[in-house]
Amino acid sequence: MIAPVLQDQVFTALADPSRREMISRLATQGRLTTGDLTANLEMTRQGATRHLHLLEEAGLIRSHKEGRTIYRELNPAPLRGTTEWLKQIESEWDSALSRLADQYK
Repeated sequence: MIAPVLQDQVFTALADPSRREMISRLATQGRLTTGDLTANLEMTRQGATRHLHLLEEAGLIRSHKEGRTIYRELNPAPLRGTTEWLKQIESEWDSALSRLADQYK
């Protein structure tokens, strides 16, 4: 399971629709240039840079430079940790609902 602070960063990063779109593009298209990743997202270059920085701080993306081009790629590990946390909450919620249903039988 990922550390709570990192988990908070992941959820914060995923809260924005533009950042979710970037994650989706990387998940479906693989490694992308910064321009390809942010194309048609209707944001300034500085806005895109801020979004990318936040995603990188959360550990969701990695970037590397080849010559003058910066490539971004998805790092799925933090998403897996978040998925595990959500499954745990779902299991606890299901148990609580079952107990409640049993009370009214």
